[in-house]
Amino acid sequence: MLRRFLTLALTLAVAAGCTKVGSTSGGEHPWTNSGILRVGLQTDFKTLNPMLAGDTTDAFVGRLMFEMLVDADEKGQPIPDLAAQVPSVENGGISKDGLTVTYHLRKDVRWHDGVPFTAKDVVWSWRAMINDANNVISRRGYDDVTAIDTPDDYTAVVHLKQRYAPFVNTFFADSDSPTPILPAHLLAQYKNINELAFNSHPIGDGPFEFVKWERGIGIDLKANPHYFRGEPGLKAIRLRIIPDENTLLTQLRTHEIDWYFEATPDMYFQVKALPDIKTLVVPTNGYDSVLMNTQSPFLRDVRVRQAIAYVVDKHALAQKVGKGSVDVATEDLPHWMWAYNPNVKTYAFDPKKAAALLDAAGWKLGADGYRSKNGQRLALAITYQSSSSTGKTVGVLLQAWLKQIGIAGDVKVYPGDVYFAPYGMGGILARGKFDLSLSGWVAGIDPDNSSQFLCSTIPPAGYNYTRFCDPAMDVAQHDALTNYDLATRKRAYAKIEQILAEQMPQDFYDWRNQVQGINTDFLNFKPNPVNEAWNAWQWKI
Repeated sequence: MLRRFLTLALTLAVAAGCTKVGSTSGGEHPWTNSGILRVGLQTDFKTLNPMLAGDTTDAFVGRLMFEMLVDADEKGQPIPDLAAQVPSVENGGISKDGLTVTYHLRKDVRWHDGVPFTAKDVVWSWRAMINDANNVISRRGYDDVTAIDTPDDYTAVVHLKQRYAPFVNTFFADSDSPTPILPAHLLAQYKNINELAFNSHPIGDGPFEFVKWERGIGIDLKANPHYFRGEPGLKAIRLRIIPDENTLLTQLRTHEIDWYFEATPDMYFQVKALPDIKTLVVPTNGYDSVLMNTQSPFLRDVRVRQAIAYVVDKHALAQKVGKGSVDVATEDLPHWMWAYNPNVKTYAFDPKKAAALLDAAGWKLGADGYRSKNGQRLALAITYQSSSSTGKTVGVLLQAWLKQIGIAGDVKVYPGDVYFAPYGMGGILARGKFDLSLSGWVAGIDPDNSSQFLCSTIPPAGYNYTRFCDPAMDVAQHDALTNYDLATRKRAYAKIEQILAEQMPQDFYDWRNQVQGINTDFLNFKPNPVNEAWNAWQWKI
């Protein structure tokens, strides 16, 4: 499952007027505690076991203490982490038939208790991921593995059930649910990892070691002097829970914290206006959208779906909802990603074109200002979760835009636990109890979007909430998932994006960015599109 519905690069795009990322110049100010980074986070931690992380806050602290096989740099490019090199067809790490992936592991890594990291940790961590007793968020990719051989302590040979091109960027890597390796010598004795003391007092292998966790207050970490890449540039990190975003802003202004972690779009301009603060706008593989239930009797006709796309004013939403911190989208894959297709069909705000499409589809405008066909009014249920202020704003705007072209919009709001509930629990999205849905998605560094658009992933088998099923899409997805060479995958994703734009099961109106406000003395901060902590050992203040 993707880290879905969170309110959350070939280049690290920085908003106009903001200081560039990773500056190594500038002097220390009196409010800076040399070597000690103070971070303010709005969401409390639920676990310190990164295999059980369910949101970006838990994943962030996990990456400060634990390492993965393959990481990603600030441009979203895969780089070796615990693996000595990134497996590929070219270097022999991926077999010619695509069914075997070999990881050669670093030999200089030790857990914080001094025990060496070996291939046994990889094997046990995989088994933990596929153990149904463990409450992991996603097993995607891990359940494609049939076995892992360990010819020696520093080689892991992974055997796959089928060719799976995103595997290297998924298996203990920066995927939708990035998961580090865990220490087998401490955890293999347990039947599951859900309720262990380890989850609140972890032993990792990363640049920082656990010191203490005060529930509701925060977590303290210290530098790992034996870190395999060298001693970290920081002495300590203090993570503090500050639930109110106005308080976070105040503490950033008064320099009680050095970093406002993932500020919301509502706070973007206020953070940007602070003196002595760098404001970073970091691209992610995420979007906000209007999902269209293609099995709805009103939306089976592609002309109706295209008409709706013509009245979603994306530029207005970017300002009113994104507050200038998002980019206007043309498709689900962002413009910085190698799989982006710059030539897809686009839909500028044009009520006249929308009206013409509805006329052609047989929906005629009546004297009451609404459209009908065969005695039935064109009325659509617009749904979103009750805690989403974004959903409320977009819902009101969409209702007004639809009215302009004669479509009645009936807004229905549901609690998040009902809205996103699994199929078996009667979830609104999973059961298709909507016409239009307002929600978003955040993914990893690979462009794989098959869980959302394959015929075989319609709930309960996946997250194809729009119920979109197209044979041409299935063929293109197969090509994208079973070929390891970039050129073939790029052609496949160009076709996938073309189909989505023309068939319009979902209207993607913005690409999300992370907003980070940091002390100007905080150096070498270069977030990647998935996690901020990939180079935490290089940070300085």
